[in-house]
Amino acid sequence: MSTAVTEADVEQVVVDSLESFGADRAQITRDATLEELDIDSLDLAELSQIVEERFEIQLKGADVAEVKTVGDAITLIAGRA
Repeated sequence: MSTAVTEADVEQVVVDSLESFGADRAQITRDATLEELDIDSLDLAELSQIVEERFEIQLKGADVAEVKTVGDAITLIAGRA
């Protein structure tokens, strides 16, 4: 039985994950770039794994490569979930 995933659900997982990677929670906004938050490609790969497991979706490397901001990540993930 699958439940609908809301953008708020996705945002919570993304923000919590970014914080666990060392980003300052106060700076994690939809407009914040991953570069500003010091999130690197390894962190993005780990984030992909987290959301794939949590929301049972598949993210392609090319899609993730296009992600520049926190909002981009949330929109991509919510669109697939």
